Amino acid sequence: MNRRDFFQQTALSGAALSLPTPTPAPAAVAPYKLGLASYSYWHFKTPKVPIETVIDEAARLEIEGVDILHRQMDSEDNAYLQKLKRHAFVNGVDLICLSIHQSFVSPDAAERQKNIDHTLHCIELAYKMGIPSIRLNSGRWNTIKSFDELMAKRGVEPILPGYTEDDGFKWCIDSIEKCLAKAAECGVMLALENHWGLTSTPEGLLRIRKAIDSPWLGVLMDTGNFLEDPYTKLEKVAPVANFVQAKTYYGGGEWYSLDLDYKRIFNILRQANYKGYVALEFEGKEPAESGVRKSIAMLREAMKG
Repeated sequence: MNRRDFFQQTALSGAALSLPTPTPAPAAVAPYKLGLASYSYWHFKTPKVPIETVIDEAARLEIEGVDILHRQMDSEDNAYLQKLKRHAFVNGVDLICLSIHQSFVSPDAAERQKNIDHTLHCIELAYKMGIPSIRLNSGRWNTIKSFDELMAKRGVEPILPGYTEDDGFKWCIDSIEKCLAKAAECGVMLALENHWGLTSTPEGLLRIRKAIDSPWLGVLMDTGNFLEDPYTKLEKVAPVANFVQAKTYYGGGEWYSLDLDYKRIFNILRQANYKGYVALEFEGKEPAESGVRKSIAMLREAMKG
């Protein structure tokens, strides 16, 4: 090789080395993280399924988070709370919500204070477990005592005699405001759900949300709690949603069934620029082990659009 050929070959080799290495195409990423509500395994009608079992199943199904139903917990002792937190961590699962039951719709100030105290207590429980949000209810008039009967009436119940809807909203707003300082102190968002009562309509839910100017009050959009014209109503709620619970009904619903189009629902969430979790609430009569698996597969497929 002569001198000229040597330098030409060296220059070509150097140019080849300087070319940028092609970047592999990124793997497809699901647009939303999925959660699994422990309620999916216990509908109040059978022996409780341990929260640890739900965490194990979430890990097996590669679901990112677990939404804990407060009434399903075995204890409130700190040792139990830390056991759940550790069990989730070592299984690569986040604890994402604590779904509690309370009602602020009562003319009795002492009764409302009892529910405020319960909410403050649950904020503390969530804080100890490292959970960033709790599910909050507005409450309902309770003029229909039986939940089964309420569901038979499509969630509609009469206002308490002698009072107005405005009374109910005032009680609820005042009660939530008394919980905000603790929520801010603990870093736990109060996610108000469209869960019967005052929040059974988008207008009722948004009335409460708009009345309270706090970053610690959010909205939980439950896809299965608008029984008529659900998509129009979900479109109204999605722009302010901070958490989503997605109901499915394999085997027929415990109280009712909705034939929900989740491709359409995920499109509503995309249009609203929603970025949070979507937690499955399986409410069918099919055994949870198969019903949950079917539901998760369906939701993952629907996410693709």
